[in-house]
Amino acid sequence: MCGITGWISYDTDLTTQRPTLEAMTRTMACRGPDAAGLWLDTHAAFGHRRLAVIDIDGGKQPMTVAHDGRTLIVTTYSGEVYNYRELRAELEKLGHTFRTNSDTEVVLHAYLQWGEAFAERLNGMYAFALWDPRTQELLLIRDRMGIKPLYYHPTPDGVLFGSEPKAILAHPSVRPVVDAEGLAELITFTKTPGHAVYKGMHEVRPGHIVKVNRGGLTVKRYWALEAREHTDDLDTTVAHIRALLDDIVARQLIADVPLCTLLSGGLDSSAITALAAGALSAQGSGPVRSFAVDFTGYTENFKPDNLRGTPDGPYAHALAEHVRSDHHDIVLDTAALMDPGHRAAVLAARDLPNGFGDGDTSLYLLFKAVREQSTVALSGESADEVFGGYRWFHDPESVNADTFPWVAAGVSGRFSGGNATREALLDPGLLGKLDLPGYELRRYREALTEVPYLDSDTGHQRRMREVSYLHLTRFVQILLDRKDRASMAVGLEVRVPFCDHRLVDYVFNTPWSMKTFDGREKSLLRAATRDVLPDLVADRVKSPYPSTQDPRYNEALRAELKDLAADRDAPVRPLLDSGAVAEATADGAACDIRPGAELVLGMNAWLRTTGTTLEV
Repeated sequence: MCGITGWISYDTDLTTQRPTLEAMTRTMACRGPDAAGLWLDTHAAFGHRRLAVIDIDGGKQPMTVAHDGRTLIVTTYSGEVYNYRELRAELEKLGHTFRTNSDTEVVLHAYLQWGEAFAERLNGMYAFALWDPRTQELLLIRDRMGIKPLYYHPTPDGVLFGSEPKAILAHPSVRPVVDAEGLAELITFTKTPGHAVYKGMHEVRPGHIVKVNRGGLTVKRYWALEAREHTDDLDTTVAHIRALLDDIVARQLIADVPLCTLLSGGLDSSAITALAAGALSAQGSGPVRSFAVDFTGYTENFKPDNLRGTPDGPYAHALAEHVRSDHHDIVLDTAALMDPGHRAAVLAARDLPNGFGDGDTSLYLLFKAVREQSTVALSGESADEVFGGYRWFHDPESVNADTFPWVAAGVSGRFSGGNATREALLDPGLLGKLDLPGYELRRYREALTEVPYLDSDTGHQRRMREVSYLHLTRFVQILLDRKDRASMAVGLEVRVPFCDHRLVDYVFNTPWSMKTFDGREKSLLRAATRDVLPDLVADRVKSPYPSTQDPRYNEALRAELKDLAADRDAPVRPLLDSGAVAEATADGAACDIRPGAELVLGMNAWLRTTGTTLEV
């Protein structure tokens, strides 16, 4: 995995702009600690920071293909194409020759052979730019599920782009400005495809290609979820899902560097770890290495809540013992979660204060520890969106609400370990201007217009197709972006087997009654992998990523919020409801402040360190 950036300008000689390109590329150093590269031509300039995973010596970038001394195509590329070996073999039969063993070079030759249609042939997670000197055109291409991020900022004579907003913001012509719509996007739990929060900036939508030439900028979709009749019976469906998972995991174990799995003890990560252990054993290698996050005293003092019914530790250990993995627990304490340096690192990684509070910090610290022993990790992320695992999938009130189901379920507070809303400490006047409920409703209605249906989709089946679509195109983006930023901040590549588009497409078109055939969440995944799991793990009820329950964490938040309230120069101060903050910080206050305090403290640090201007 890598960090990419670049600049297309049809009115400027970019060969004179090396210092600016170097500054943009430096912002991606965390994503690519192994090497840096630049490529500059008259109207195109590419920067690259490399995390070497496949073909360590031969995969340096930006990479070009030339013929008779003439450059045919250039790329700055981030990601992995898991079917690159098959594509390479096909291209070799068509007369192409290769000088490296990297998937990057395969991507270049695939474009030369098939043009823009080559994107439809890729299986993987990727975000990259292609510059064709012959046509003077740029293509920005993002994988189907949006696993890898890619942003762009149109200019009067071209475009700027980067893996993260910080790369674009490093250009002297771009100021960090967030208007009312951007602030609403930041605060709400919507994740609108294509929206980048910063004014003038956009995100390349998953499954899309952005083309830039002298005529301007156009956007083209090359993949989307489609509704198709599901004709397989239950046994065939379960068998097909298992066959897909076996193939997916085997492909994603390919790496020339140390690899591991992220194991929580839930069904999703346990299935991936068990399948990886089996695949490695069949190859004569292993054992699989696995890592789990825990908090000091968490298991011993665990208290169930409406999202988390059980602690992860005992289940992770049961699975590790079952598959005989080389398992490691990363145990964190409250001091680490509240450490200003760690929280600043998370904010710098995310570019925006729109995360999960202590959940983001603990994820960052987990990945930092994992990176000391592995460069690649397989994750169980996205299985809940694919197979219908969250509790609100099975809650009629949330399902039938006239909004995103996770919003109806109050997820923004609960995921961060609280029950209050994120906006609880913000000024009522500001909230009135932003109209967050209206913004959420507008984005929800927009999303529904995209949903593909069959004529046979009626009643509950029709609604559950909508719910699945909303999760696969909106909610999963929140989690994928979070995981990408936290992992790449420490140079760790996280792969997401459940986001393989073949699996996503197949399960999306499986009737909801079949997805819940045993009356539980994720029935199909459980049936497809039960044979490799201990019953204790296979039968466990869904429990989201853990959040610390140490009361000292809330006390530390309250103390920090009290200091902020006393700071007259705090940039977030004009946005606050002073009465609500006073009530939250009063001696003996018992109100739940975690979601609101984490947002406010994050916004204050963001405004102070980035110099972002709010236009509201």
